[in-house]
This record gives sequence, structure tokens and C-alpha cells, in this order.
Amino acid sequence: MMRLLLDQNISFRVVKQLKSTFPEVIGVRECGLYNADDYQIWEYALQNNYTVVTFDKDIPAIGSVKGFPPKIIWLRTGNLSNQAVVSLFVDRASDFVAFIADDKKGCLMVYSHSAPQTPIA
Repeated sequence: MMRLLLDQNISFRVVKQLKSTFPEVIGVRECGLYNADDYQIWEYALQNNYTVVTFDKDIPAIGSVKGFPPKIIWLRTGNLSNQAVVSLFVDRASDFVAFIADDKKGCLMVYSHSAPQTPIA
């Protein structure tokens, strides 16, 4: 099961589209964290057993200091359309589930559909 918290830099439209495939996906808007600072988002994910999904380097920076949980999926893809982000999650769902289940990995950097994923400790 993928419990994902999508950062505010990911459109609420993506959250809505992903819910049909991944019912445990929420956006920061839905949990009262819109415009919250990154530490508050990280803390909410920790307290509520979510993996944070972000395009931003700040949440992974917090994770590199504080460790994990929460796990972080760091999208390093550059600008993508909302549909491309949705497709990325649908296409790589099994990879993301495997990452979340791995107790030794805390951050997964995702570059593009064709580039390999890079887990970092």
C-alpha cells in the first residue's frame, strides 16, 4: 500500500487523478498544510506514516539530517505536465511499493521515465 503525501509543488489535479489508482494519496491541501513549511510537512508525514513526494530539495535535505521515516520520493524530472506525473506513478507503481517496503532506503530520486531510479540511504 502506498501512503503518499504530495508536496504543494505537485498540483492538486495530480492528487485527484492518482486517487482512483492509489486511494492512500493525499495532498498537503487536504491535510491543512498548504503553504506550511517543509519541516511541518516532513513532521506530518512522520506522524501519519506517509511517504513524501516532492520536486523540492528542501524535504530531502531534512531527511538527510533527521533520517527516515518518513521516506521521500524526490522527483528530479524537471517540469512535467500533470498527466506525465500521473503516468510516472502508474508506470512505476511497483518500483515505488518496493522502495517503500525496503527498510534500508529512505530517499528515492526519480529522474525520468527512461533513466534509472537512484535510491539513497
